[in-house]
Amino acid sequence: MGSKCLVVFFLLFIVFASQEMVVPSEARVCESQSHGFHGTCIRAHNCALVCRHEGFSGGRCRGFRRRCFCTRRC
Repeated sequence: MGSKCLVVFFLLFIVFASQEMVVPSEARVCESQSHGFHGTCIRAHNCALVCRHEGFSGGRCRGFRRRCFCTRRC
């Protein structure tokens, strides 16, 4: 019975140790306020369309004043 517990403990240790070594593949996201979007940003979809015309990959509404910020991977 003792050796079975030791084997289970060792397998659990291997599982948890392997998860610590995983490196996240998420890239950083850079933001810049849109120069082409005018007015209050209500819908992120409209903001993203304007940002794509400015050469960014997307956009979102941010802040208290609801400004359009364009996004792309750094």
